[in-house]
Amino acid sequence: MDRVSVCLATYNGERYFHEQLESIIQQLGEDDEIIISDDSSTDNTLKLVLSLNDARIKVFPGQKFRNPIFNFENAINQSTGDIIVLSDQDDIWHPDKVKIMRENLVDNDLVVCDCSIINSKGDVIVESYFDLVGSGSGVIKNLKKNTYFGCCMAFHRKILKKALPFPVDIPMHDIWLGFVADVFYKSKFIPKQLTLYRKHDSNASIASEITSNLSLFTKIKFRINILKYLPRLILR
Repeated sequence: MDRVSVCLATYNGERYFHEQLESIIQQLGEDDEIIISDDSSTDNTLKLVLSLNDARIKVFPGQKFRNPIFNFENAINQSTGDIIVLSDQDDIWHPDKVKIMRENLVDNDLVVCDCSIINSKGDVIVESYFDLVGSGSGVIKNLKKNTYFGCCMAFHRKILKKALPFPVDIPMHDIWLGFVADVFYKSKFIPKQLTLYRKHDSNASIASEITSNLSLFTKIKFRINILKYLPRLILR
């Protein structure tokens, strides 16, 4: 069975991190791993991780990216599994998330599950993210409005041959991974809410807000930044 690497990019996540880790650990096998790249947290995030005393958790502290894109890139670079699952530090996973994502990766290269959005108290405020943004694969569709969401994403390692290193001027890592998957691989959106995405004031981003709260000039610039790398990707 393919080994799973759960890749987490952390920064001052102590408030919700324990609940997230517990929801992940319970569904991993003995040979799977959790890779944590910590961007120099100043709270008790690392103490919390170490207190779990789980050999499957591998921590890479002291990073100074100050950027979730490259913090995630570091976590991915440190991973060794055949399947990579991205995770935020403050969500909650459905107990069968890894199992269902793994099953859907048999015939696909990258998959994205649906999620419900919860508030800081854990109350559901949006039942389906897919319904909210009209999620689905397709280059043109996602250039118009991105629907790839990193905390709901899993993919085979082979995608990294095209996707890494992350270009310095992409809008977000999940948008880039979705673009690479749409152009060169096979992606699938799974219509099951397998993640509770926690919306609060400290979120690095949410995909719907990335595309809706920016100026038209910035949106166009982001798309140009993505498309300009296509010739380089083709030659890899």
